[in-house]
Amino acid sequence: MIVYPGYLALSEQNFAANPEIHVTDKTPPTFIVQTEDDSVHVENSTVYFLELKQAKVPVEMHLFTEGGHGYGLRRTTLPVTAWPELVGNWMNTIHVLNK
Repeated sequence: MIVYPGYLALSEQNFAANPEIHVTDKTPPTFIVQTEDDSVHVENSTVYFLELKQAKVPVEMHLFTEGGHGYGLRRTTLPVTAWPELVGNWMNTIHVLNK
């Protein structure tokens, strides 16, 4: 599962976890990718990552310095555009895909 964390951390509450988002051991394996210059606070990703780890959900997170919001599949000079390869490697690691 690839997610866009949205508003999982509440900025008005010092980035506490959003109580309306329920992470359990039944939450699907999750791959998180975000850039620090995204208009959405990076704390959303870090809070969600920690919630998933606490629930023992397989998770991998990559934070990149640049890339803004809405990068796609087309390669650019920015490292964030390697995210599709990273997802594939991760999916092989957790045995969702087989090479």
